[in-house]
Amino acid sequence: MSEQTRKTKAQPPEDFTGLKTGKPKEVAAGIPAVISSGKHVFGQTHISKGLQLLTMLNQTQGFDCPSCAWPDPDDERSWGAEFCENGAKAVADEATNRRVTPEFFEKYSVEALAEESDYWLNKQGRLTHPMVLEEGSSHYKTISWDDAFKTIGEELNKLASPDEAIFYTSGRTSNEAAFLYQLFVRQYGTNNLPDCSNMCHESSGTGLSETIGIGKGTVTLDDFNKADLILVVGQNPGTNHPRMLTALEKAKNNGAKIVSINPLKETGLVKVKNPQDFKNPVKGLKTVLGSGNELSDMFVPVKVAGDIALAKGVMKAMFALEDSAKQVVAQDFINNKTEGFDAFKADIVAEDWHKIVSESGISQEEIEKLALLCADNDRIIICWAMGLTQHKHGVAAIQEFVNLILMKGSIGKEGAGLCPVRGHSNVQGDRTMGIWEKPKPAFLDKLDSTFGFTAPREHGYDTVEAIKAMHSGKGKVFFAMGGNFLSATPDTEYTADALRNCDLTVQVSTKLNRSHLITGKKALILPCLGRTESDVQANGQQFVSCENSMGVVQKSEGQMTPASEHLLSEPAIVAKMAEATLKDSKVDWSGLVNDYDQIRDAIEAVIPGFENYNDRVRVDAGFYLPNGPREGNFTTDTGKAKFTVHAIPDMGVGDDEFIMMTLRSHDQFNTTIYGLDDRYRGIYNERRVVMLNKGDMNKHNIAEGDVLDLTSEYEGETRIAKKFIAVGYDVPSGTAVTYFPEANVLVPVNSVAERSNTPTSKFVRITLQAAS
Repeated sequence: MSEQTRKTKAQPPEDFTGLKTGKPKEVAAGIPAVISSGKHVFGQTHISKGLQLLTMLNQTQGFDCPSCAWPDPDDERSWGAEFCENGAKAVADEATNRRVTPEFFEKYSVEALAEESDYWLNKQGRLTHPMVLEEGSSHYKTISWDDAFKTIGEELNKLASPDEAIFYTSGRTSNEAAFLYQLFVRQYGTNNLPDCSNMCHESSGTGLSETIGIGKGTVTLDDFNKADLILVVGQNPGTNHPRMLTALEKAKNNGAKIVSINPLKETGLVKVKNPQDFKNPVKGLKTVLGSGNELSDMFVPVKVAGDIALAKGVMKAMFALEDSAKQVVAQDFINNKTEGFDAFKADIVAEDWHKIVSESGISQEEIEKLALLCADNDRIIICWAMGLTQHKHGVAAIQEFVNLILMKGSIGKEGAGLCPVRGHSNVQGDRTMGIWEKPKPAFLDKLDSTFGFTAPREHGYDTVEAIKAMHSGKGKVFFAMGGNFLSATPDTEYTADALRNCDLTVQVSTKLNRSHLITGKKALILPCLGRTESDVQANGQQFVSCENSMGVVQKSEGQMTPASEHLLSEPAIVAKMAEATLKDSKVDWSGLVNDYDQIRDAIEAVIPGFENYNDRVRVDAGFYLPNGPREGNFTTDTGKAKFTVHAIPDMGVGDDEFIMMTLRSHDQFNTTIYGLDDRYRGIYNERRVVMLNKGDMNKHNIAEGDVLDLTSEYEGETRIAKKFIAVGYDVPSGTAVTYFPEANVLVPVNSVAERSNTPTSKFVRITLQAAS
């Protein structure tokens, strides 16, 4: 079989699964979330194992949730219930009794598997053996671990330059695995270390580093208990970070005001029923019988990418309040801790109200109402996620909200600060460990002195640049430490062609996904241990560590029997790959993997903030990494926080255009599809839908249930996503909402955020046509 005949389908199938719709839910969590969690866990594994897993999830002597990066409480944790519906689904997915064995791959060709949905692929179970897809072959076959590593070493060592290899990382990878991985890659000779941060919070890291000196948030979980006002911008905690609802509920009970700023009115920010109330029978009964606890005091339905205009409008109104003798601006803080205020103020005051209202989609009266809330409160937290980051002007949008925080002096004190909410369990830790294509010289100098080699200094490829390099033939070997690269990235067909150009593609995985089916000439699947599973090395049982969204490092120790005796841990995979590839390395790779304490000693020697790592990580709840801005000490080049100036972009939409944004369904985490329901939005048993404003549907003669093709025109190229069902929904006029990865084919690889190079998955111009 030739390579051409093995050009398998890159996009999910276009078959419908039977759409059902209902009213969006008015209350998040509660009994339905408990029932859903139980169905997922006990539908995948037997009851005793499921209960054991849930009682260890996010406990100090258990394992860290493999889902989102929301932090655990520093003090008391809810025994047996310190998890959310998302976490339960992730654990169930990993602990499934189903297995993808060599016999499975004998039964199904790669071409046949590509015809199945992402949901079906994931449901087949855990991978059990290392597998190889030889050039010209139609089926994966088993390969020994030794031969797999020999293959990788030979392919890497025959490249003309180390820069022809690309090493991707998913945010699930532990600190220990990530540190070893980047060490190997740099000893091999390249900084080609793209990761999932490039596609999500890279805009946050860029925007924050330039203005406050650190690419991380500045708040702790306890700050939510002390906040006066919390702005939740471009984020849907009810689906993507459900445990955040508990923090918001506590803040609300303590008197905080909460404002939701988002194109969609998401259920999780309207009302919530906290399942943890059921620990108290009286309170639990009230939860069941009650209507739920109100969360948001104000909902601001900003237009897609209208956040810069909104933020500038809020600050313009705040300056007007200051001029009317109301004290709004934290002048002492501004004088002592910041720079650039005068230019910033002049820009805001001169801004045109008509443009603010037009580009934000929010009336001046509503903006002034929000401004008054900000003016009347000093302890302000601003949270955000992909709704801010995945736009052409995402960095500028984040920096405008930084301006608001600096204007109020709401940083470096309790109950206030900036909170980018990370979407994967250790995506922040991976970056701390050195998974970055643009490493800082000080980090590289420490690597050199600690390990006795000279790390490359030239910057490597980020995710978008890596795709382009493979597409042009400059990238010849692609290695993915976790994740589902094809489904996570933009421009699906372009990315598929890029992967097919490679001589070798390697996926370190726990479950089957579409990236195993779109491959280079030769492909390897390396099955690894999951977060829940016992990791036993030569020196005994090991644990790993992770860093959450708020800079807390804590241990994670799986205790379940591995899904297969043939699985290796991620650190072991890296070490064996290094031994098969590097002939002159002075690193004792086997010794590091025999005892992960040695890996942590190496991390301590290289990365500031990890002093006494092995002792502190064994303390319940772990430890906080240093964060100067959290203490009011800004680590910019001048030692001061920086106000910035940004124009409101003209995001005008043509008469026949819609602005498409992609998002997750409720039965989904990143690219993993757990089910076919989007319960909170009232959409069931279907993913190929496009949510449209009902007024727009009438204007364009689109009826509920019509089947449409979506077309994206960008830089002279046309991209089409076929067969999406129209659903009327409460979204701003001109907006089209779809799920990823189904609509990723429409996101152009060249449409990226300025300065962060993040794909603009939340802003794609499309037109709609009746399905062909």
